[in-house]
Amino acid sequence: MDMDSASSVVLQALTQATSQDTAVLKPAEEQLRQWETQPGFYSVLLNIFNNHMLDVNVRWLAVLYFKNGIDRYWRRVAPHALSEEEKTSLRAGLITNFNEPVNQIATQIAVLIAKVARLDCPRQWPELIPILLESVKGQDGLQQHRALLTFYHVTKTLASKRLAQDRRLFQDLASGIYSFACSLWSHHTDCFLQQIYARDEAAALSSLERTLLSLKEIKLYLTLFSYPPFQGFLNAVFERLKQFLECCRQVGPESTCREKLEKTIILYTKVLLDFLEYHPCAFIPLIQRSLEFAVSYVFTPSGEGVTFERFIVQCMNLIKMIVKNDAYKPAKNIDDSKPESLEAHKIKTAFFTHPTLTEIGRRLVSHYFLLTEEELAMWEEDPESFAVEETGGDSWKYSLRPCTEVLFLDIFHNYSQTLTPVLLDMVQNLQVYNAVGLAAYELFDNVDFDQWFKNQLLGELQVSHHRYKLIRRRVIWLIGQWISVKFKSDLRPLLYEVILSLMQDPDLNVVEMNLILNSSPPVDDFEFRTEQFLPYLESIFGLLFQLLQQVTECDTKMQVLHVISCVIERVNIQIRPYVGCLVQYLPLLWKQSEEHNMLRCAILTTLIHLVQGLGAESKNLYPFLLPVIQLSTDVSQPPHVYLLEDGLELWLVTLENSPAITPELLRIFQNMSALLELSSENLRTCFQIVNAYIYLSATEFLQNYAESLCRSFCDLLKDITNEGQVQVLKVVEIALKVSPILGAHMFQPLLPAVFRGIVDGERYPVVMSTYLGIMGRVLLQNSSFFSSLLTQMASECSQEMDQLLGSVIEMWVDRMDNITQPERRKLSSLALLSLLPSDNSVIQDKFCGIINICVEALHDVMTEDPETGTFKDCMLMSHFEEPKLSDDEEPPTEQDKRKKLLALEDPVHSVSLQQFVYEKLKAQQALMGDQGFGVLMETVDTELVRQLQEFLQGL
Repeated sequence: MDMDSASSVVLQALTQATSQDTAVLKPAEEQLRQWETQPGFYSVLLNIFNNHMLDVNVRWLAVLYFKNGIDRYWRRVAPHALSEEEKTSLRAGLITNFNEPVNQIATQIAVLIAKVARLDCPRQWPELIPILLESVKGQDGLQQHRALLTFYHVTKTLASKRLAQDRRLFQDLASGIYSFACSLWSHHTDCFLQQIYARDEAAALSSLERTLLSLKEIKLYLTLFSYPPFQGFLNAVFERLKQFLECCRQVGPESTCREKLEKTIILYTKVLLDFLEYHPCAFIPLIQRSLEFAVSYVFTPSGEGVTFERFIVQCMNLIKMIVKNDAYKPAKNIDDSKPESLEAHKIKTAFFTHPTLTEIGRRLVSHYFLLTEEELAMWEEDPESFAVEETGGDSWKYSLRPCTEVLFLDIFHNYSQTLTPVLLDMVQNLQVYNAVGLAAYELFDNVDFDQWFKNQLLGELQVSHHRYKLIRRRVIWLIGQWISVKFKSDLRPLLYEVILSLMQDPDLNVVEMNLILNSSPPVDDFEFRTEQFLPYLESIFGLLFQLLQQVTECDTKMQVLHVISCVIERVNIQIRPYVGCLVQYLPLLWKQSEEHNMLRCAILTTLIHLVQGLGAESKNLYPFLLPVIQLSTDVSQPPHVYLLEDGLELWLVTLENSPAITPELLRIFQNMSALLELSSENLRTCFQIVNAYIYLSATEFLQNYAESLCRSFCDLLKDITNEGQVQVLKVVEIALKVSPILGAHMFQPLLPAVFRGIVDGERYPVVMSTYLGIMGRVLLQNSSFFSSLLTQMASECSQEMDQLLGSVIEMWVDRMDNITQPERRKLSSLALLSLLPSDNSVIQDKFCGIINICVEALHDVMTEDPETGTFKDCMLMSHFEEPKLSDDEEPPTEQDKRKKLLALEDPVHSVSLQQFVYEKLKAQQALMGDQGFGVLMETVDTELVRQLQEFLQGL
């Protein structure tokens, strides 16, 4: 690309690419895309964004195209890679000067220089760091700031490299410039303090920005390394923090410096928190000072007038991390403790005295737990947003109230002996519901919650006055904290009535409703009794559905859906009369939540429980249900990242509760091939789905999908754990059990490996047991296929068929102990007995082993009738009965019923082993004659013969 002629056309294309008119924009973008691989293009871009006279938007776009080009074409091995000559020229041009006037463009240039540095520094770009350091030392304010900005992004990028060689290079670099970064930080900090007290805010803001950048630089080194020199810097951090906090008195909220000042103070606390997180042992000398500093500003008058919410949160996080840090706790056996753990524990114990803990506990409860005027106002104006904000996932790290509660819990848990009397005293005098709820587990033996509920809390819930709602709100939440800790089941109906009354209150806002949802897992704990809840089911479920329609926040809808799911799960089929409206609403909610995958996860969970509750009636949901499963389990669709796990679970329960296969349900299985290729943690569920299809409709399913399944299984078996191998083999075993002829035909490609595994004596017992289960099915229920398989394997192994059969029987007898399931042990016995009667010398030679297995199996399955003294096969099933269920038992699924019906036709459950042994031995005797049979029986141990005769007595 000729530079002179190219500059104007590239500039024109960039100008057009900033247009709002798509007719102008699209052709320009396409032209720029074509130029990306042209030599000289990035040199033109460099000249354009370095020209401060051009339009800012055009320059901004030039930087972005340059930055994207680094990702795609800078590496030597990349297709259309930039030439080494052009890269050398570009590297030089990037660091010619640091005088970019626009902050946003300066940041982007710093980032793109860092991207190049990650690939080329220091080997191909050794001059980068020296030039940056020299520029940072310059007197020009703008140049100094831009160089410092670039320096920070470069070191941040180099620090992120993970190869050992790169890490060593960066460590060498860091050790050389750490002291320089510290001197920069100290210098700019001093300048800021002088300027702010001189009321020169413009100069102070400039110095503060440089302080912030140099501090970020140092923070990188502190995170990665724990050099001894850091101790001096970290001690200085406390002094600087005090100075900056005092500046908060000088700098009012309206000052231009205030925001940047608070940001710098927070960065100081992050420095301490990060060093504590990454180097807890190196932090031990700082524990005492950190606790003194944080407690002083948060729990004493020292912080009044200078602290602000985010700073208080950071101080609380610092205390919390020290209190619960595992590195600071001695082992249960003191002699096993590390010296540094004992030292840290000693420091903590000396600091957290009774007076200190008492003051912290009282101030947390009486000051920080209180709702502020702003929170009360937000509650009134936007209660749903307020409720969501209060229950946010990681809010304890950033928001004062959740952070306060987490700190209280951690301190109370670690120092409960000291704080329990303090809290109980406050309960008597102040009714500190929040604290008692948080510490429910620790206060289990000290609070009679049942009496408290009956005598006081119940009455407070029934006060409907508007001004009493704050108390009512806390009581609802408090009950929720205690209900799974200590709450008599006899009181549950009383609680249900109160909850129902509260949910019917038209003045109840969503905050209180949220608390009812969170506190009323009466349906979500171990003491739940269905019969107690049923009288309230219709009303509560209807009100929950009404609330689900009313709320607008995704988080609130998710909470309501969670409670709905819990209710359905607990009452199971008894929910059926009440779910009509929910069934009609869920498709609309699913459509509305297209951009909210977490809400869709909640809908999937609700559908799982709904299908389980509806049982066979869930077929009426298929027009909505099956497309949902299709989308959630299609790995080519982006939402599968969020929806897959729940989608697979829904797919499974849908199959388990399906009364019959449908074409649409069968078609969804097209998603499975790609899922099996993933080999993810969901593989077990995938196998369960395959098995469910076989139980549901083996013929249609195997005819449509057995071939692709075989291919997937063959690929899986090449690289899979023993446990995974068993899961694959179980699919084959179930197919043979459901349809012996079709199963053997469809999974024929997998059976030679099973045969070889038996002959070779597979070492892993569970795999061997499954091998024998599969071969037992084939031998017993599809003998002609077994014969053809034996012929095939004899040919492949270059052995006589009889010799190979003898090896199989011998290994079967030898490894019988690998089979632990009684069903499989009986199956093995039936299968080997099916070889009789036989005049084959090999089978007669193994007769003793076959009888041995039969007697073992008879011991497994035969039970003696104490009245008649006769034996009967305990595995026999003659007819199918619907089980009688208690209120707490789940009814059988359609799949459970299918398994029961299948068992009635299974030889394991339909053939008496005792009778089968008798008939086979009689047939062998008839074939050989009494004398020949007598000689054959003499090969069997006399004790085994005695036991066999005892079992066959009376036949």
